[in-house]
Amino acid sequence: MTATADEPAPYAIPEEFSDFREAIRKMVVERVAPRAAEIDETAEYPRDIRELFGSHDLMGLPFEAEHGGTGTGTLMLNIAVEEVAKACASSALILMIQELGTLPIKLFGTEELKQRFLPRCASGEWSPAFALSEPDAGSDPGGMRTRAVRDGADWVIEGTKNWITNLGVADFYICFAITDPEQGHSRGISAFVVEAEREGFAVGKLEHKMGIRGSPTGQPIFDNVRVPGENLIGEVNQGFKVAMATLDRSRLGVAAQAVGIAQGATDYAAAYARERRQFGKPIASFQGIQFKLADMESRTAAARELLYSACSKVDAGATDMGKYSAMAKLIASDTAMWATTEAVQVLGGYGYVSEYPVERMMRDAKITQIYEGTNEIQRLVIARTM
Repeated sequence: MTATADEPAPYAIPEEFSDFREAIRKMVVERVAPRAAEIDETAEYPRDIRELFGSHDLMGLPFEAEHGGTGTGTLMLNIAVEEVAKACASSALILMIQELGTLPIKLFGTEELKQRFLPRCASGEWSPAFALSEPDAGSDPGGMRTRAVRDGADWVIEGTKNWITNLGVADFYICFAITDPEQGHSRGISAFVVEAEREGFAVGKLEHKMGIRGSPTGQPIFDNVRVPGENLIGEVNQGFKVAMATLDRSRLGVAAQAVGIAQGATDYAAAYARERRQFGKPIASFQGIQFKLADMESRTAAARELLYSACSKVDAGATDMGKYSAMAKLIASDTAMWATTEAVQVLGGYGYVSEYPVERMMRDAKITQIYEGTNEIQRLVIARTM
């Protein structure tokens, strides 16, 4: 049966994807997992992990072959994000931002912009950032205050963004700014590429976060930053369209991160339950623990099926991809928060201390319900399609 716009698109995982997944899984177990606790404890950006990803083609996953990427599409990218997130959510975010910060250029940029930025990201040399949110404009981009004023052939940008991933690490920022204040709510916004080296750009306050501590988040400051006209992405005053089209696709990275966190916590809790003994037997033999683990495994598997189906929608260019990506993000992130809480409970007192990874997974899971559109916003997106 052929899938329609109102049905989940069928997906298949080709053998080469399965082989790539196994290679990623092996690399994560050997190289990423041993670093995860230290990355969280020190709250330092893991440049060694980024270099590792670059040397194994992971940084090229978001890109087409013509721009130096793998050309393997959305599903393979998010399989990779999931595998990395099983061990380290901060490291998974390296791949997620690689897509989020370049999708505006991929979808709306000129060929000159694509050639200037995408190959250097695909190789792992450059890393981007996506600067939409502001101190007074989180879920409501209509509250944006950053301005861009035309000055001859250039644009001059003034304002401060907030909660921006990759702050101080990114080589360029996709900055959204008001270019026509008269147009009203969510209109009159334009998108620009702003290189980090431009005069007037500054790294502001870095946040001290509950989770994903190995990924820097904070306030980039644009103090009369001048960019050339060719750095405009898409058309003037069409930046809201750029942002929404980007998020319709990129929020699947959050869903994949959440599925990975949930599966990592489930796997660890199950292994612990087989080893931990109480009343003379492994706690995995007690029905109360068995039911927890069964529910964790089942709900994570269901979230994964929705994620993979939504990825296939994006790869096929389905008209309802936005609805499915919102559903995947909603269900996967709620599952991650629930599953990690259950994992802590399975471990009991050990689950509450940093010597064991499930407390970190629980802290990391919370952000998946918040960033790239809160789950309350996802519910609005879904409801409006019904």
